[in-house]
Amino acid sequence: MRYNNVYFCIMEIDLSKIKSPADIKGFNLDQLNLLSEELRAVLIRKLAAHGGHVGPNLGVVEATVALHYVFDAPKDKIVFDVSHQSYVHKMLTGRIEAFISPEDYDKVTGYTSPSESEYDLFEVGHTSTSISLATGLAKARDLQGGKENVIAFIGDASLGGGMALEALNYAPELKSNIIVILNDNQMSIAENHGELYTHLKELRDSNGASSNNIFKALGYEYIYVKEGNDLRSLIKAFREAKDQKRAVLVHINTMKGEGLPVAETNKETFHFSAPFDAKTGALLNMDSSETYVDVFVKTILDGIRKDPKLVLLTAGTPGAFGFSPAHRAEAGKQMVDVGIAEQDAVTMSAGLAKGGAHPVMGVVSTFLQRAYDQLSHDVAINNLPASFVVFYGGMFGMNDVTHLGFFDIAMISNIPNITMLAPASAEEYKAMLELAMDNSEGPLVVRTPGGALVSQKEPVNKDFTKYVKIEDGSDVAIIAEGAFLPFARKAAALAREKGVNPMVVNPRILSNVDEEFLDGLKDFRMIVTVEDGIIDGGFGQKVSTYMNRYGVKTINLGIKKEFVDRYDVKDFFKANSLTPEQIAEILVKG
Repeated sequence: MRYNNVYFCIMEIDLSKIKSPADIKGFNLDQLNLLSEELRAVLIRKLAAHGGHVGPNLGVVEATVALHYVFDAPKDKIVFDVSHQSYVHKMLTGRIEAFISPEDYDKVTGYTSPSESEYDLFEVGHTSTSISLATGLAKARDLQGGKENVIAFIGDASLGGGMALEALNYAPELKSNIIVILNDNQMSIAENHGELYTHLKELRDSNGASSNNIFKALGYEYIYVKEGNDLRSLIKAFREAKDQKRAVLVHINTMKGEGLPVAETNKETFHFSAPFDAKTGALLNMDSSETYVDVFVKTILDGIRKDPKLVLLTAGTPGAFGFSPAHRAEAGKQMVDVGIAEQDAVTMSAGLAKGGAHPVMGVVSTFLQRAYDQLSHDVAINNLPASFVVFYGGMFGMNDVTHLGFFDIAMISNIPNITMLAPASAEEYKAMLELAMDNSEGPLVVRTPGGALVSQKEPVNKDFTKYVKIEDGSDVAIIAEGAFLPFARKAAALAREKGVNPMVVNPRILSNVDEEFLDGLKDFRMIVTVEDGIIDGGFGQKVSTYMNRYGVKTINLGIKKEFVDRYDVKDFFKANSLTPEQIAEILVKG
């Protein structure tokens, strides 16, 4: 689908002079079309050089221009679901320099942020929240006698999340102005899953006229826009929805990646991308080294071939753990994608385990937060042998404030019945994945290490409840999990240069301590724990609690309990006393 704009005169628009939506209110349709083309060109240039969410933003250029042309933000309240499609919104609300000047590229986040602008209402980066947030804004408005429009801008993928469906059900009950703009580009991050999307296709195929309409059944006035990248059609629909005194849903049919051929053709690849060549789509500065994700893919596919009861689950993010369309096809019926609905995936894992299957769910650390109750209530209380492999945990993962991955150890390891493991090498990781695939004991979580892949020559001790001594030492011990074990070894080497001989220990298990091993350290002067997560509630505090009985000084190193945004990893190490040099100083001086 593509709508070709036709211009009747030659115009130029100085994007640097657009400081707010008021600056486009007087534009005619030709100027708005030209504005959209120029915004798209600038967007492609920045995304190719800098990386970011490509397809979601290119697909809503016209919709965002129309949104700000018709509505009166910030008086009218606009909530973007996930907000990874808000780049054009930022360009129209005083932040254009961050898109046209390379030296300013990093001055804005990839998501809405109230600290940047009054036009951004929430820090939000997780899916399916916009309608709930909008219902709250609308209710607050009604209680205070306000008249502004409240708009939730949500994608078809987000609409399939449980929270979105809950809010979609409730919003018409307000019986006042609330507008849901459904951006239907027929894609999640990967392909959509669920019968809801069959229904959306029926609406698209009937040009919105099908009598089988879930939105009308729920009480919405329904408006369909066939050409969702056509400004004239969008403006007409948004004007019709504006200022109504009831719930309205505007269903717009858009093209993900519109205007960039490689993104239109490769929608999944260009949902989010590192810097790339805009003509060929080739990624720039790619590292071809083997990764832990590669180990995961090979190990799980081997398991699927051998075990017909093995089921790999994902909540809409198969690419996060390396499962390409070809890998998904190979897995066939033994792979389940429930869409962006982590709660469903976790509880479905419980049902699979109870039914005699072997479920393994791959999940991004920050998104697993959304299913805490299901982990605790449905999996752990029932002590079911469901396995979960966590990706992008710790400080090596995503660094946007809405996507931080270093809370998972504290969150998961303190739920009873759950065993949480942290491998420190590719060989340990593979062994733990094999345990996860053949799990029959109870809930198991394997945390994929961050950073570069590390190999070990020694055979893997497969009793993962036991700590492993990596380097012998006396008087002082350093117990470092996962990606920080190499840091600990380097710190120990530096400490030995200053006359201290630390023992280096790989704990491997984060949910319990190896009491027998720790008993052997009762005469040590000091123990230092190092973890790739927040200190509060982490595995180090479990070690400290146990060693208190012996009066052994224990120092816990990890991350401060705080929200941070777009940190530099090296600076973050230093700020949290986690460089090898800083750890060595602690080992020496205590």
